Amino acid sequence: MKMISAIIKPFKLDDVREALSDLGVEGMTVVDVKGFGRQRGHTELYRGAEYQVDFIPKIKLEIATKTENVDRLIEVITSVGSTGKIGDGKIFVYDLEQIVRIRTGELDDEAI
Repeated sequence: MKMISAIIKPFKLDDVREALSDLGVEGMTVVDVKGFGRQRGHTELYRGAEYQVDFIPKIKLEIATKTENVDRLIEVITSVGSTGKIGDGKIFVYDLEQIVRIRTGELDDEAI
């Protein structure tokens, strides 16, 4: 079992969610986050004054999945979530030792 954690641009969320649903993903966690990578933020103009934006708004998706589904999910997130410009995001994959569904007590694959 794996946990996929993907950081994407906010306006790509609906497209990525729909594409993952088409693949059979039944659930995910979505969190509003802020951060920066190589672009180190940017400057904006507000009422004639320039100011530095250090943290860029992003969306973090977390998806627990079976190991055999990881490559397909990464491919879909990458293709649908990409704009081809700096700041498109990153995908991290973690091993999951155990999953427990709180309501039923189901474990691991049955709990996904």
